Amino acid sequence: MVIQRPLKVCLAASAGGHLVQLLKLAPSWQQQETIFISTLSAVAKQLGSMGRTYIVGDCNRQHPLRTAAVLWRCLQVIRRERPDVVISTGAAPGLLACFWGKLFGARVIWIDSIANTTRLSLSGRMIRPWCNLCLTQWQHLMDEAKHIEYQGSVV
Repeated sequence: MVIQRPLKVCLAASAGGHLVQLLKLAPSWQQQETIFISTLSAVAKQLGSMGRTYIVGDCNRQHPLRTAAVLWRCLQVIRRERPDVVISTGAAPGLLACFWGKLFGARVIWIDSIANTTRLSLSGRMIRPWCNLCLTQWQHLMDEAKHIEYQGSVV
């Protein structure tokens, strides 16, 4: 007899619109063990009621030292938690969590923000080769050759 444990799912999103979109998918992981990676301590209480929460700070390509610090913090979380799956709606901290998750053997799901109407976000384009599933919320951005799928929108 095989006893299945719940999956450990890491949900990574910057506070604000990225996090709102990710939380709209909450029914899909309700029966799983969840951990959150986000960027602002203001969301820690809300997320903490749903699972262990780590605040790693925000970063972007204009601030390389901040990005290095967030990269390190994401590594610490992923190494400690060892998730089975990492799901992110972006932005840069979500990309970094997905990157480390993949290196530690997790399956990676990227859901590009609905705000990206003309092309996949920079973070989405960077993580796409590492993803097990890369989703856009705009049908015209689906690209089978680049393994970008459309399954509808979150919002």
